[in-house]
Parts: sequence; C-alpha cells; structure tokens
Amino acid sequence: MTNGVRAVVFDLDGTLIDHAGASAHAVEDFLRQVGVAATPALLDTWAEAEERHLERWRRGEVDFAEQRRARLVEVLPVAGIRPPRDLRELDLLFGRYLAAYRAAWRPFVGSAALLREIRDSGRAIGVLTNGTEEQQRDKLVTTGLADLVDVVCTSERIGATKPDRRAFERVADELGVPTGVCLFVGDDPHRDVDGARAAGMRAVLVDPARDGDGGVRSLVLSALHGESGSDPR
Repeated sequence: MTNGVRAVVFDLDGTLIDHAGASAHAVEDFLRQVGVAATPALLDTWAEAEERHLERWRRGEVDFAEQRRARLVEVLPVAGIRPPRDLRELDLLFGRYLAAYRAAWRPFVGSAALLREIRDSGRAIGVLTNGTEEQQRDKLVTTGLADLVDVVCTSERIGATKPDRRAFERVADELGVPTGVCLFVGDDPHRDVDGARAAGMRAVLVDPARDGDGGVRSLVLSALHGESGSDPR
C-alpha cells in the first residue's frame, strides 16, 4: 500500500452526496405546494437560513427540530406566508419539505465507483458527518453507498462535530487505525480540511459539483499515491 494511507474518511453532504442539489429541488417543490414561486432570491434565503440554523445546532444552541422550525419561521414571511404558531403544525409543514428532500437524494456521479476502487486497494473507508444518526445513515442506504462504507460516525452519535479534532480521532479509532494513516476527503476548507489536519490526518479538498467525478477521483488518487509526507489540498 503506497503512501502509508490505510483508511480514507469522507464527508457526506457535498462530498459523496449532492445535498445542495437535493435541497434546491426540495425547496422548489415545497414552495409550489404552498403556492409560492421559487425565485432565485427565495432559494438563496432558504439556503442561508439552513446554514445559519444548522450551525446553531452544531454549536448546541438548539435541538434538531428547533433549527428546522427556525428556518420556516424565517423564510415563510419572505415568501408572503405567515408561519403557524403551533409547533406541531410547523413540524408537519417542514415534513412536506423533508419528504421532497429525501426523494431527491442522489450520490454524485462517480462516488460509488471511487469507494469501490479504494476498497479494492485494501483500505478501510469511513464517513464522518455533522448530522443526525437516522438521517445520515438513511442517506447512505437510499443512495446505495452504505455497503461500501466500513464505519459511519455522525456528530449526533459521537458527541463531537467537525472541525473538533475529537470527531476525527473518533472515526479513526472506530476504523482501528491512527489518525496519521488516514486521508480525509471533504468539501469544506475549515470543517473538513483544517479539522482533519489538526487531528493529524492528511486531507484533500474536493468540489464534486464543480470538478465532476473525474476531477474528484484524480484529486483523491493523487493524494493516495503521492510521496509519503505530502499534504494534498
């Protein structure tokens, strides 16, 4: 095995699975259901609210259901809709978006092939994701990637979120290898790349939506087969 890499750990959303595409499709579908046109400005408002309130959840300021409700309370008035006050009604409304989001889950082209290629090389494969256990595992099963992964660490289960080095140390521990022989692959420069390097992992930054499956494969394989001690980006 070249380069001393014994395990490759992937981020999930935006790296193996097209979260942004699924979310955009789901928002458009959801807005149509409530009688609102999905303008670019409204889609941007949703995306910004999603990231802001998810970050509050990552910091432990709200629970997962609360960040979902906060998104609706923020976005619906922009769409000209008064949000329901009843929490159950808010949850049911968000459930309409969630059903459309789940139906739109897709792996990036080339994700499965890349995982098989890494597995065939004798390396273990992990996923480290800032998300809930049920939803993130459901994504892997629904997109057909679950059987290609040896270990899945969600922030909800392990009690640490990227870029906390403890999250990276935990996935390495569950894979049974030191962090120094792991390569981390992710699309976020801070949460993924900086976090992995702080924990002693090598890291490579990818952008499947921009670079396509060929570009991602080239970056990952170059990192795997580069000179020992290289620090791929």
